[in-house]
Parts: sequence; C-alpha cells; structure tokens
Amino acid sequence: METYLETTKDIYKAAAETPDVGLCCTTTPVWAFPELEIPQIMLDMNYGCGSTVHPRDLINNPKVLYVGVGGGMELLQFSYFSRQKGGVIGVDVVDEMIEACENNMSEAVAKNAWFDPSFIDVRKGDALNLPIEDESIDVAAQNCLFNIFHEDDLKKALEEMYRVLKPRGRLVLSDPIAEQAMPDSLKFDERLRGLCLSGALPLEDYIKMITDVGFGTIEIRAKRPYRILDPENYDTPNRIFIESVEVAAIKDPMPQDGPCVFTGRTAIYTGDQEYFDDHKGHVLLPNQPLAVCDKTAANLENLENKNIWVSGSTYFYDGGGCC
Repeated sequence: METYLETTKDIYKAAAETPDVGLCCTTTPVWAFPELEIPQIMLDMNYGCGSTVHPRDLINNPKVLYVGVGGGMELLQFSYFSRQKGGVIGVDVVDEMIEACENNMSEAVAKNAWFDPSFIDVRKGDALNLPIEDESIDVAAQNCLFNIFHEDDLKKALEEMYRVLKPRGRLVLSDPIAEQAMPDSLKFDERLRGLCLSGALPLEDYIKMITDVGFGTIEIRAKRPYRILDPENYDTPNRIFIESVEVAAIKDPMPQDGPCVFTGRTAIYTGDQEYFDDHKGHVLLPNQPLAVCDKTAANLENLENKNIWVSGSTYFYDGGGCC
C-alpha cells in the first residue's frame, strides 16, 4: 500500500480512538427526520464535508453502500430509509473505526425505537477493492474520502463504485474541490492529503474523473465554501480557496454527445408562441423555467434567440430537467 494511504489510516485510527470534532467541517446541516435521534458521539465523529443522504434517492427500501463509515451517522440515516436486514452496507479499512462505529450503534438502539442493528452490515474492506457483488447496490455513497486518493487510485475507487451499482443506480459523493492549482508541496504532503485538504481537484476535473468511468448523468447538488489554505499556515505562495461539493452520479447509459451534467442552469422562453421546441427533446413553455444540463444550455445560447434566456450555473440542482 502506498505510504500516503498508511498515513491516512493512522489519522483515522486516532480519530476513532479519540473523536476529533474539528477534523472535518460539515457544510450541510444534519438532516432531521421524524423519530430519528442521532447520538452525540456520532455527531462528534461526523468526518465529512457535506451530506450524502437525500430522501429522494432513498425510495422503495434501497440497498445502500456507504464507504468510509466514520462514527456511523450516515449509516444510521440511510437505515432510516432502508429498514431491512443488511439493507445498508458500511465498508471501512480501519479496524478501530469499524469498532467505534459498531459501539456507537448501541447508543442508536437506545435512542431510536424503530432501529434494529441488523439493518446495517459493517464490513472490513478497501474502497479500491470493494467486498461487494457486481450490480447489487441501488445507492452508493462516500463523504470526504475520495479526495484523499491520488488520481490513479481515485479512478480505481470510482470504477469499483460503478461496478457494484445496479443500472440507473446512484453514486452520491461529497468532497472538497479547489479551482486553483494545488502546489506540489501540499499535493504530496501525506498528512494534509489524509486530512482532506490537499487532494482537492478543480470541479471540471472532478466531474471528468466521474464521467470517464461511465456515469452518464451528473447532478451538482450543492457547492459551498469550506477551507482556506493561506501562506501563513501552509507551504503555499498563494491563498487557496477550497469548496465543498455534493454530487450525484447516475449510472445511465452514456449519451452519444457526452454526459448530461446539471450545474443548476435554467432556460426560460419569453416569446409569444405557444411553446419553443428545439427539436432535440426540449420544449419550453412561455415563462416556465426549465432546468437544463450544460450541453442543452450551450446549445440554446448558440441559437442566439432573443426570446430564450439561459441562466449561469448556480451549482445547486435539485431534480427535474431536460435530459
């Protein structure tokens, strides 16, 4: 195993044995659901940068995979929606984190009358070689883990997620991103990488890594400020702004003209006709906003039709759309 992965294991072994509240900073408020009470120890061990739990992904008792179990909070949240034996599988490579997670579940039982520990199956395993059968998972997720990997390992981790997902299954991710180039002094700092700081890619590169393994539809659900790496505290000549991004990648067939990437763009037709049809599957009704993927947004802009307004990317997309 590469040394940076060993360093990462040491960091999270320590975080399992002594919860480190400041290790990560979750930018999304923790979901609150009726009759779900999350133990404080799980909140203290919430080592993520966003959320991967979205109720609209979790209908019909899905089979869920969560890689990098942390204190078990997201496993508990997922099991709220998948109340079946082994309905949620957690995978982690750190023995101490698995033990801590399993111990925390006893507190979850005491606080939640609906919860049965058999809903969750925690397994020892590596994100680069998942102990999961092909096409057996409806929703796979990871939170602030994949940014740790260098690009070759990230490709392997994404390919593994793609392998285990059923057709039309969803991979939900939350990771730090940075549009500025990361200096080698930080990029190859094993501890900073393990702390989810110096592995941040530009969003475009991050999306390309995901689509290159075959995901045909990408949803950018949220993008928020996360961290600053400044010259006074880090070995960098310039201040680096890091954001947290939440993404859903859907195992759709890849369109001939490339993936559909939704970044929160909207088209509105303002003409006096009954509707506008671009003859590519997109019909705009007068003054009715339509969420469009980036490909469709670009095509509509290229028409130079003064009666069509297309917004920029908001990076907050929550369903619907043209593709």
